[in-house]
Amino acid sequence: MTIGIQEALRINTLRFLSVDAVEQARSGHPGTPMEAAGLGYFLWDAFLKHNPENPQWANRDRFVLSAGHASMLLYSLLFLNGYSLTLDDMKAFRQWNSQTPGHPEFGHTPGVETTTGPLGQGFATGVGMALGERWRAARFNRPGFPVVDHAVWAFVSDGDMMEGLSSEAASLAGHLRLSKLKYVYLDNRITIEGNTSLTFSEDVGRRFDSYGWRVLRVDDPENSHEVKQAYKQAQEETERPTLIIARTHIGFGCPHKQDTSDAHGAPLGAEETKLAKEKLGWPGAPSFFVPDDVKSYQKQAQEKGRSTQKTWDDLFQRYRQAHPDLADQWDQSFKSVLPNGWKEALPFFKTGDDMATRQASGKTLNALAGVVPCLIGGSADLAPSNNTHLSKESDFSHDNPAGRNIHFGIREHAMGAILNGLALEGPTIPYGGTFLTFADYMRPSIRLAALMKLAVVYVFTHDSIGLGEDGPTHQPVEHLASLRCIPNLTVIRPGDANETVHAWRAALENRRGPTALILSRQKLRTINRTLFSSAEGTEKGAYLLNPEGPKDLLFLASGSEIELALEAKEVLEAEGIRVGVVSFPSWELFEKQDQSYKDSVLPPTLKTRVVIEAGVSQGWHRYAGTDGALVTMDRFGASAPGDVLMEKFGFNKENVVRVARDCLKKRTLS
Repeated sequence: MTIGIQEALRINTLRFLSVDAVEQARSGHPGTPMEAAGLGYFLWDAFLKHNPENPQWANRDRFVLSAGHASMLLYSLLFLNGYSLTLDDMKAFRQWNSQTPGHPEFGHTPGVETTTGPLGQGFATGVGMALGERWRAARFNRPGFPVVDHAVWAFVSDGDMMEGLSSEAASLAGHLRLSKLKYVYLDNRITIEGNTSLTFSEDVGRRFDSYGWRVLRVDDPENSHEVKQAYKQAQEETERPTLIIARTHIGFGCPHKQDTSDAHGAPLGAEETKLAKEKLGWPGAPSFFVPDDVKSYQKQAQEKGRSTQKTWDDLFQRYRQAHPDLADQWDQSFKSVLPNGWKEALPFFKTGDDMATRQASGKTLNALAGVVPCLIGGSADLAPSNNTHLSKESDFSHDNPAGRNIHFGIREHAMGAILNGLALEGPTIPYGGTFLTFADYMRPSIRLAALMKLAVVYVFTHDSIGLGEDGPTHQPVEHLASLRCIPNLTVIRPGDANETVHAWRAALENRRGPTALILSRQKLRTINRTLFSSAEGTEKGAYLLNPEGPKDLLFLASGSEIELALEAKEVLEAEGIRVGVVSFPSWELFEKQDQSYKDSVLPPTLKTRVVIEAGVSQGWHRYAGTDGALVTMDRFGASAPGDVLMEKFGFNKENVVRVARDCLKKRTLS
């Protein structure tokens, strides 16, 4: 069965809205919208459960365009289905402040489920969405009340398949049998440099079969019966994820550019656009032509979506009557309100309770897990080292989807993207742990979490040369600076057990972006809070541990180096030098404070400041002051016991005191 007249009209609307938008913008990717318009239309028309009038409806199916460069396909689908995008929005593609940016952006365009563009990210994020759906269904659903029951559909490309991230995520998805995943692989066999045969000869179907996915094929995406049959089979699959391999043709309908890389990342050009419209029976003028049928179809799609949600709303009302406690939990979680009493559940550590901040984090996390039911996460095979295991909770698996401990395996990048999917799917607080040095493996996912302002928590342990014998491959030196430069990411490096508690508190209260907790492997002294300021100052990013009295010099330190600053302070004070110690766990939190608070911590007139941090100096100069100095780590580490390394690299009392004296001497001479 070929495509009917009405179907062809709507599909070509998708194609040529996309082509015209790219032509007008003079940039973009027309080829994939041309090849996948039919696949998109049939999915959204008959299989995707959604409501154009409420893009955030909780039980909608999620659609992810992992091939985010084909963004005009998604915008055209949203327009065709009656979402709040206008023809003017189509015309403003890739322009300043438009609703149709070059790649889909979550929170910017109604109906966009996640930010995509970096290939593989959408694929793996969708896995996180499906995991979140499975977990929330186990938590909330009751017999006769499937209030959580939605699929995750995605269009993925050859580029997605080549990225290692997709392999990591697909492997885990197959292992967990996340059957709500329904992915369509647009197998057009073209990349920017030419045919995929240049670099890619694997059998994708066999690969995904080995992962535990069901593999279906569509040989002719222009055959409506074949496409719908594949979608129906995918929809009915309940035991494993599904991959539909569709043999598509990039730039479909273009006389000279179909099946070539010329159709990928540039406008078709006026002549090729004209010829393509003629070939597919589309009016050449005016641009952005929208048939009357499309306008009536938009209303139909809205009515259908309204009816679909109403059916669910009625179900939820009955659910509320039958299970009021669960319904209350649902309401609270969707309002992003933390449960009453969660702060009271936080531990307090006494002087003498010396421990690594990773241990304090584990104790805090377990205390929170008992009162914050939406806290879910795990580690990239490092839970015993990261202290991320919830001791009173079970493991998430296909047979136990209610478990809150996720085993990501040695897949840091997939873990990062899956955490994003969890945060996007529903009201959870996802966390993931690994060694700080391996944050590099997941940086693209961290960046997207920051771009989308997702409340993800990263537990990064083994935070410096202090980890010791594993050597420079495992000793992060540049990573703090690297993370601090990501907009919207809050980095917190606590200096003792109680600062770690407050770091977690700040992370849970941060709903406007991700938080990275930077934690030590080695034990740290628990600061005596009867002598020094409360650890609550952690939540302001920086605070004076000893605020009373005038100061001649300030030490600024984070993490394990706070202990060193306090030791150096004692030596200098014995010489009559008045020293203030600033615990400085978070630049980002500190910069959010008002100027009067900042000046109380770093008095503008006191510019003799010594920064102490076992990481690169980059960025610290703005806080060090004109008469200051830096005791930092602008080189790679070495393999030796941690205390030996600290000594050899100048993180010892004697060196810090020497640097401080030199600063005071220079100030006196000037």
